[in-house]
Amino acid sequence: MEIRTLRYFLAIAREENMTKAAELLHVTQPTLSKTLRALEDELGRKLFSRHSFSISLTEEGMLLRKRAEDLVSMADKIVGEFVSLDDITGGDIYFGLAESYQIRYLAQEIKRFKEIYPGLRYHISSGDTEQVTEKLDKGILDFAVLAEEPDTAKYHYLTFPKADVWGLVIPADHPLAKKDSILVDDVIGPPLFCSEQGWKRDIPRWGGEKMDKLRLEGSFRLSYNASLFVKEGLGFLLTFDHLIDTSPESGLVFRPLSPKLEAKMYLIWRKYQVFTPIAERLLAELKDRFA
Repeated sequence: MEIRTLRYFLAIAREENMTKAAELLHVTQPTLSKTLRALEDELGRKLFSRHSFSISLTEEGMLLRKRAEDLVSMADKIVGEFVSLDDITGGDIYFGLAESYQIRYLAQEIKRFKEIYPGLRYHISSGDTEQVTEKLDKGILDFAVLAEEPDTAKYHYLTFPKADVWGLVIPADHPLAKKDSILVDDVIGPPLFCSEQGWKRDIPRWGGEKMDKLRLEGSFRLSYNASLFVKEGLGFLLTFDHLIDTSPESGLVFRPLSPKLEAKMYLIWRKYQVFTPIAERLLAELKDRFA
């Protein structure tokens, strides 16, 4: 199975049309059809369902799509790394980031670093711990940012200068908005939204023995989406400060939890990882600045 074949497969999966995919790839449709049939024969599975004017992925095709995306990304990253081995002024660096206001510290350092090395190209993807560490372990990412203490058996890490503060996002006209801070008893009963990771790892430190009385209505990986549900009166959002617009025009307010609940952020990378020259330089700068 060749990377070129996987690129063809992914193009067909995106376009859901053999003719459009062939035009995009600058190959003939017979060539593309032959390559796809050979791939299905090699795997012994049907990857697409054919319709009158389109094609769609089968369950086996969906599985291959996920694997193919990872393999193609890894292949592109390897090529980029070798191209940049002799380039000490530029190259590509890949980050997987948790959602946090502390990301501003990383952004500030990248901005400062790019002024020195304008050839730097950085690529950002977002996700929770499970999502970003999976890509980091596969070698698709160089660095990841987590909102939980990393596994020191697998990763080296730097701790961000500050910590994120947990609180409750509620409608501005709700009675709880008049409070300076939120106690556990204040949210026993109302439906709550929270990230699955935060609900399992952080909120229990605040909820304590009353944790089982709290009602998780739904979990979100993106706080912004959850805030829209709050605006519609479906519940309250437990999240970090500064992630949601709580300006007077937003109709929402943020109130910190009491007792105070914080979460540290960590920049991590794999042990024994071999970096490109530009990534090594950035890491050295980050170590110095974060220290």
